Amino acid sequence: MAIKNLKRQKRALKSRSKIELSENNRLSVFRSNAHIYAQVSTCDGSQIIVSASTAEEALKSENNGNMDAASKVGKLIGERALEKGINKVAFDRSGYKFHGRVKALAEAAREAGLSF
Repeated sequence: MAIKNLKRQKRALKSRSKIELSENNRLSVFRSNAHIYAQVSTCDGSQIIVSASTAEEALKSENNGNMDAASKVGKLIGERALEKGINKVAFDRSGYKFHGRVKALAEAAREAGLSF
């Protein structure tokens, strides 16, 4: 595995340990070159409550790895979480920097009604 990916995983573990202490549900993000995925899980990550990604038929487009697709996923995950009665989460960016697609997803989720 590349050193870059190992460092990202180390940063992710550090932030996840702090999220577990806060005992909020966790909105975690994973991005690849082709897609972006988001899911809301319990604070310890044992159960996934809702999820959304650009791999779903409803969100598939010609380019799934751009900021427009990320904002659509953020809006959808926010709506699905509110349907389940979740309005406060802790944002787990999985070691990625808070810019670009990760930031677009987070801002769209906030606009949809999630608070973090």
